[in-house]
Amino acid sequence: MGKSSKFYVVWEGYEPGIYTSWQDCKLKIQNYPNAKYKSFASLPEAKDAYTTGFFNYKKQQKQAPKLLSTEGIEWNSIAVDAASSGNPGKMEYRGVVTKTKQVLFNMGPFPNGTNNIGEFLALVHGLAFLKSKKSDLPIYTDSKIAMSWIRQKKCKTKLKPNSKNAELFELVKRAEVWLTKNSINRPVLKWETKSWGEIPADFGRK
Repeated sequence: MGKSSKFYVVWEGYEPGIYTSWQDCKLKIQNYPNAKYKSFASLPEAKDAYTTGFFNYKKQQKQAPKLLSTEGIEWNSIAVDAASSGNPGKMEYRGVVTKTKQVLFNMGPFPNGTNNIGEFLALVHGLAFLKSKKSDLPIYTDSKIAMSWIRQKKCKTKLKPNSKNAELFELVKRAEVWLTKNSINRPVLKWETKSWGEIPADFGRK
């Protein structure tokens, strides 16, 4: 049975238009701030949506139930996430196989931590884990802040070290050292929660 064709409308991206493959569409939207796009089953439907415009199309669809799409997910990957009860509060983080949710590592809980610190540590732990396995798989996070801190090789938390979180800050220090000594040669990808639902590593406490 042949694979059904899809048509991808990019309302806001580097080059708005209608595309016939996800890869072409992805090039026009990846890393574009607040890109607006959607896939359609037929060309007439895509043309109509593109002509209507994003906001008018969204208005028309407002009363329809929202269906989450898995279009564009790199399933052959790992995903990381963190959770904290309070800010600061008890924090833990973990990494999983994106497709199966098999837990690869689970750290904590650590007292007097924050979710952002957890997301940062989870991402560094995931990168180190992949490197130790000599794997070039992509890694997903739903935290833009953690991605930014990774690029800067620095955990820019405003939380102050104290006797309760000494172990946590020791991990932060080790993570920063690892980042300065290791190049990141595998994709760090943003998990699009609005489109795909919660990241597979999510602790389910929202």
